[in-house]
Amino acid sequence: MSKFHDLINNFYARLSETSNVPVVIISIAIMLLAGFLGTRITKRLKLPNVTAYILVGILLGPFCFGLVPNEVAEGMDFISDIALAFIAFSVGEYFRFSTLKKNGGKVIVITLFEALAASVLVFILTFCILRLPLSFSLILAALASATAPASTMMTIRQTKAHGDFVDTLLSVVALDDVVSLLAFSVAVSVASAMEGNGFSAADVLLPIAWNILLIAIGVAFGFLLKFLMAKRSTDNRLIVSIAFLFTICGIGSALDVSPLLACMVMSTVYINISGDDKLFKQLNYFSPPILLLFFVKSGIGFDLKSLVSGGSFGSVPLIVVGILYFLVRLAGKYGGAFAGCAVTKKDKRVRNYLGMALAPQAGVAIGLAALGARVIGGAAGGNLETIILSSSILYELAGPALAKLSLYLSCSYGERAAALEASATADGQAVSPEKPPTREEEVASLKERLQQIQKELSVKEYARSPEEEAFLEATEPPEAEEVSTGSEYNRRKFINKR
Repeated sequence: MSKFHDLINNFYARLSETSNVPVVIISIAIMLLAGFLGTRITKRLKLPNVTAYILVGILLGPFCFGLVPNEVAEGMDFISDIALAFIAFSVGEYFRFSTLKKNGGKVIVITLFEALAASVLVFILTFCILRLPLSFSLILAALASATAPASTMMTIRQTKAHGDFVDTLLSVVALDDVVSLLAFSVAVSVASAMEGNGFSAADVLLPIAWNILLIAIGVAFGFLLKFLMAKRSTDNRLIVSIAFLFTICGIGSALDVSPLLACMVMSTVYINISGDDKLFKQLNYFSPPILLLFFVKSGIGFDLKSLVSGGSFGSVPLIVVGILYFLVRLAGKYGGAFAGCAVTKKDKRVRNYLGMALAPQAGVAIGLAALGARVIGGAAGGNLETIILSSSILYELAGPALAKLSLYLSCSYGERAAALEASATADGQAVSPEKPPTREEEVASLKERLQQIQKELSVKEYARSPEEEAFLEATEPPEAEEVSTGSEYNRRKFINKR
């Protein structure tokens, strides 16, 4: 393997003699193509695409084949911010005021239960049982509350899942970041005081103030986005929305705070004042390559050697801490979600399987771990990053599969979802046995339904996916919507041929 690594390094060294641009471009091309090929395998195994991206990243990384240079991977940190911004914006679509009025209180209770349960159990493990330093235990416990929305969102998109379980899951994942950011701010303040840097109220209040400022910017951008989206072509809609997302990411990076909440708030404001969900479909159609690079890059950063030979805390090997953290956090997420759903009297399909979908942890946790490592410093700080990164990779490998399993068991997609909806419809529209519908009424109802389908049917809706339709609709000139009698005849003829 070392000879193969030397061969790859020599190839890139010759390629970069005049410029590093070819190395970067070829590395990105390898990541994209390898990610695509990986999905061909996981598709046969009925696993989500995210799993393929993570595994491909590990294979491309220095631990295996080393096909992507470390310098390129380290220089792509901005991909994480951009990918998380897209993910956070898409999550905000599900924060409709009409839905929050019905389930907002329940979602908050469930989030507090599952986030705090994970944090408390991890703190008991690290500080009370393993006797690790207090500052390390506090920060690791705070990071345990975070949940990564990226793989969950991609799994939902891939399976086209929907329903109460999906709405609850997305709301809980989004609010998780609020809890984790607040918990992390408090933990870092206490850890900073423990390390002799002094404790001050500013250590707690300043990060909260910056988050409030960034959220206010997100609200303003949501209103401004509504104003600028009116009568814009697809190109301009994408340009403006992406520019706003990048602006929030840049401001968040400058203030050293996470931009996720601001991006969620911006999309939440936009969807509630405009009701326009086509922008989200356009961005979802645009973002897959970025998300692929994000997950592949996460896999490239995984180095098993740093976990195995990364030292220990006293008599506790680092790998033991990592494995126990992985298992205890998972147990806390599941148990907390189960208890929260039981308290709020959610449906048993949500109660039994919600915790399984909360396993993934990356993105926000990895970024916050870097900040916590700087506060702790020394070997303990490096160990903190190693544990979070390695466990995040494991969570991202197991998380998508668990998320897909939870969606299946909760009847949120596929034939089980269709059967559940049909059963609910039959129950809701059950006809009294004293007066069953006549045959004439059934035929009239069927004719009415067929006429409605014919009115809604068009070539572009028949031939394209909803994402493609939303992406291309804005580029059509207004006169294209007017169809003559002859063209209408040709359209129907085309559909009949299909």
